[in-house]
Amino acid sequence: MTPWRAPEGARHELSMMVGAHSEQGRTNAGEKAISLLFFVLFLSLFLCETTALAEVTAEGRATLFYTDDVALFSATRRLSVHGDPTQPALDTSLTGKGSDMVFEPDLIVSKLIASSWGKTTLSVKAQGFIFAVNPRFNQASVGLQALHSFTPDTAIRLRYYTAPDQLLGDNEERRSGTHSLQEERVTSHVGSIRFEQRLSENWELRILGRVGAREYNEAFAQRDTTFWTIGPHLDWRVAERLKLFLGYHYERGLADGRNQPQFEDDTSYVNHFVSLGLEAQLLDRLEMELGFHFERNNWTSAIEGDERHGAHETIVQGEMMFFYRLTDQARLTCAFQRSQRRQSFEQESVFNTNVSVGASYRF
Repeated sequence: MTPWRAPEGARHELSMMVGAHSEQGRTNAGEKAISLLFFVLFLSLFLCETTALAEVTAEGRATLFYTDDVALFSATRRLSVHGDPTQPALDTSLTGKGSDMVFEPDLIVSKLIASSWGKTTLSVKAQGFIFAVNPRFNQASVGLQALHSFTPDTAIRLRYYTAPDQLLGDNEERRSGTHSLQEERVTSHVGSIRFEQRLSENWELRILGRVGAREYNEAFAQRDTTFWTIGPHLDWRVAERLKLFLGYHYERGLADGRNQPQFEDDTSYVNHFVSLGLEAQLLDRLEMELGFHFERNNWTSAIEGDERHGAHETIVQGEMMFFYRLTDQARLTCAFQRSQRRQSFEQESVFNTNVSVGASYRF
């Protein structure tokens, strides 16, 4: 649970601008992350171009993580109702790849536009994951957001989010017939719309809808997936310093593998996701957030011989985060995340623990 959630939403042209995956060999993920961050800086300058600096705000954050599984870090980090909770399908063979230190920089630039129709805030966000020991897993993402407030109580939020050429790990490919180990990579595009309505002083209702696509490299093209999501979110301010949150998503994903039975690799699914949250002001300068997330993927493969035929996956995750306000512009953070994943066709669960410290500054 973060103050400005990773935006979500749309298509392939942006991933080409920041460097799409080449099947001619292994790509340098670090260079792609840098290219993507420079692209967002360009968009940020564009936001500033036609307005006074007083109308533009920027927030930079830097977070250092310890993770005990580099392959699961991204999925755990983004498992939230405001992030990308379903993520790509992860085979158990990809997990358990060791610990690492991960540096996460992100930059958010926002511009406010007022008109007779209300107020619109345009935002651009760049985020990166830079691994100290396993740089192959370096990745970056870009989010664009438009938040339009018709009145102080009614708003609509549009988002586009892309994570290009994300490395999932070395997996056994099935398309050539050799069952060789190949890098499995995926590019995600997610677009969403969210209606936000304040019902009273203490209650707020949001309705989320989103569509997206996950495009894999050629060796795993049968996993190319399109999906759609719908779900309600509810905020309840119990007291002046205490707020509770409840969210639910229903998602349907259809993979190309459902029409390619020869590969026995259909990752189509029906997903149920439930999120509970608590935000508490412990002291004048100290805030705490708690989160609990439950996800169940019911794999819908009808292919005999596919390990996902009649199977399901469950994910349980808890997190705790503290924010300490140094000044009106600066604050410190520390956080803990723990997740457990279990495939019904596997004997054991896989776990991931992330611990972090960080700082943010609003300009």
